[in-house]
Amino acid sequence: MHISHFIDSFSKSFPSHTTSLPWQITSRAAELLFERIKQVSSDYHIRKGVAIHKDALVEEHVIFKGPLIISANCFIGAHAYLRGGVFLGDSVSIGPGCEVKSSFILPHSALAHFNFIGDSLIGSHVNFEAGSIICNHFNERTDKIIHVKHHNESIETGVTKFGALIGDHCKIGANAVLSPGTILKPGSIVKRLELISQT
Repeated sequence: MHISHFIDSFSKSFPSHTTSLPWQITSRAAELLFERIKQVSSDYHIRKGVAIHKDALVEEHVIFKGPLIISANCFIGAHAYLRGGVFLGDSVSIGPGCEVKSSFILPHSALAHFNFIGDSLIGSHVNFEAGSIICNHFNERTDKIIHVKHHNESIETGVTKFGALIGDHCKIGANAVLSPGTILKPGSIVKRLELISQT
């Protein structure tokens, strides 16, 4: 499973991790971003493990818990909460009241408002309508190890927290729920109120 088959720009943003599996990236999000912050240009303001590009717009009452990288022309709406290692590519929009945890969101993608994205890789030009969420943990199961389905094969990730791999140009409808281990190929559409459970 190659991330670049789902997210075209991932190899440009993280060239040394092109052969890693998605859950290996998200489980090491904090470590990878601490290293990446050391490489950002002087166009970023860095404080306490949070690197924000000078052209990003951050509204009031946003909570950042580093390490985080907020790239050029990003928008972060009021009361958003970003934590646990978050990377936002250029021109990503995070709406009011959203929470993003240990996730990588590639350029030109958008969360509307009241979205939760946990332990996930999100491609470019992906849109989440209001209230849609990516779950990252099986609270209801005794065996909490997450499996993903790829080419009709079940793959054990070895982790208990992984949300989704969302390909470029996907559209996620309002109040949709993506279960842990969801894999969406580029251009997929999830209907409003739909539950995606692939395992």
